[in-house]
Amino acid sequence: MISNDRYTRGEKALAEIDGEAGQAVIDSLADIAPDLARYVIEFAFGDVYSRPGLDLRAREIATIAALTAMGTARPQLKVHINAGINVGLSQQEVVETIMQMAVYAGFPAALNGIAVAREVFAERALAA
Repeated sequence: MISNDRYTRGEKALAEIDGEAGQAVIDSLADIAPDLARYVIEFAFGDVYSRPGLDLRAREIATIAALTAMGTARPQLKVHINAGINVGLSQQEVVETIMQMAVYAGFPAALNGIAVAREVFAERALAA
């Protein structure tokens, strides 16, 4: 078991932000790339997500926007739309964030992002 401040801080942030979906990503790496899982926990969540300066809502808006604009990160976008809702974003705020990307990343990226959002919203409604 890894024991350091970055890892512990990262585990806590990952659980708060992504919940089970985030842990599922980490677990999926255990047999093939355990170091990558550790980097995600320590760097992404232990260092970056844990920094002062932006709250978790703002960080998730930025992440949803970036992943939408990339257009190649559907699984990660799905995780972060869920994370955004977990940290207090409304469905409308998620949709508006994705729509904003039509201007900067193009309509195909925004349309694909909306399709992912629709899927997440439907799954969350079924789970409720």
